[in-house]
Amino acid sequence: MIRLCSSVEMQEIYEIVNDASRAYKGIIPEDCYHEPYMPLDELQSEIESGVVFWGYELEGNLIGVMGIQDRGDVSLIRHAYVKTNSRQKGIGSMLLTHLLALTNKPVLIGTWADASWAIRFYNKHGFNRVSQEDKMRLLKTYWTVPDRQIETSVVLSNE
Repeated sequence: MIRLCSSVEMQEIYEIVNDASRAYKGIIPEDCYHEPYMPLDELQSEIESGVVFWGYELEGNLIGVMGIQDRGDVSLIRHAYVKTNSRQKGIGSMLLTHLLALTNKPVLIGTWADASWAIRFYNKHGFNRVSQEDKMRLLKTYWTVPDRQIETSVVLSNE
């Protein structure tokens, strides 16, 4: 079941994000990976900046989360994570399909350039990489991320 996450579930969201993000270890640049991948205060800051988390619940347990953030003329898909032991079951696809139905705006997704599985996932759902020039402009316009992350990321668009 897909449902809106509540503020009391912050610890569960934190645990899912940090469990699933271990897939980045040894893949993304070493200076960009740390544990926890997303500290609790950073998660709180993301929510305060408008990221709305939706979750996939199975048998009373939250096992996947994905955020959407309205940024005026576009929507961003943010922080898409499924627990390691629940991957490859279509949960990410169901969450993405649900979030795409919530907006009529162009949708952008940023991810690590070396996270080939994530790029393939979004390609499968109709997203394509934007040019290097557009990536730089979009990341600086719609995200608040360090220059090193901009350098090592890609942006995908559904337009």
